[in-house]
Amino acid sequence: MPPGRFFLPGPTEVHPEVLAAQTGQMIGHRGSDIRELMATNAEGLGPVFRTTRPVIVSTSSATGLMEAAVRNGVSGGRVLAMVNGAFSARFAEIARGCGKEVEVWEVAYGSVHDPGELATRLAGGNCVAVTVTHSETSTGALQDLQSIAEATARHPGTLLLVDSVTGIGGVETHTDLWGIDFILTGSQKALALPPGLAFGVASEAMMERARTIPDRGWYFDLPRLVEDLDRHQTPATPAVSLLYALETQLRRIHEEGIEARWKRHLAMMEHTAAWAAEHEVALLAPHGHRSPTVSCLVVEEPARLVAGMRERGWVIGGGYGRLGETTIRLGHMGDHTVDELDDLLGVLATLLR
Repeated sequence: MPPGRFFLPGPTEVHPEVLAAQTGQMIGHRGSDIRELMATNAEGLGPVFRTTRPVIVSTSSATGLMEAAVRNGVSGGRVLAMVNGAFSARFAEIARGCGKEVEVWEVAYGSVHDPGELATRLAGGNCVAVTVTHSETSTGALQDLQSIAEATARHPGTLLLVDSVTGIGGVETHTDLWGIDFILTGSQKALALPPGLAFGVASEAMMERARTIPDRGWYFDLPRLVEDLDRHQTPATPAVSLLYALETQLRRIHEEGIEARWKRHLAMMEHTAAWAAEHEVALLAPHGHRSPTVSCLVVEEPARLVAGMRERGWVIGGGYGRLGETTIRLGHMGDHTVDELDDLLGVLATLLR
């Protein structure tokens, strides 16, 4: 398949230079070479997250750090799980699987939560953490994360745990400025890396909470991970080849500029929305709350459209979970451009006709 035709909403297309970086020679994970590599990557990750705090690098899927968020951030009370799609629902399932008390606040898939109502719900007390999915990959809906963070911050005993798997790297996000307690993403989405790495940032309040929890596990023990990060190390053997790819992609992101990257993703979302309006195709997410990285389109015969695009040399995503029979998804994220997206939409238009 020629480059620029793989629009799955994760894993996304990876630039040939980034793929080639994985062929670097193996190095010991306790020597000076790995420390130098980790230090370089740490310097590049901070601006992507808009943080001065350590950015945790985990050899795992992003789901691993979702579990880390629960194990390290929930103790002595209930979790308020904001659910508006399949992946925010997964966050709630993880909390239950870790033995936590969970209150699910579900709204219609494709919609978003009202920060004002969040403030009202938190006023009831005994909520030690809120889970939210910033950009819901199954629906293309974008939560107002800044307002949600502001509402949560008015309750100092409540931590905000954020899945930004299709957010970080493509959606404007200010971890420190907004006061987010834990935010995570995966390598294979807007960062446009191969799957296998996850990244997270923990506030000092999150770290303080973690240190009080005796049964937070070992592999995803945040204090252990951050302590090793200070030495540019990892507790367990990292995926060295992926760290090479990360180094190369962070350089490319720096060259583009994170603000320019946010604008490019926003332009792709706006282009998709304009195309959808022109062709009388509904977007599941409402205007003003559409993710810059993934669009979910309500269509007839989604399986036919996905297969038809494949026959023509393009890859798009089918609907996910309960939306599988009514939607398709376009992953316009990573290193894709508006021009590439326009070519895809032209082919999709012929299939719709």
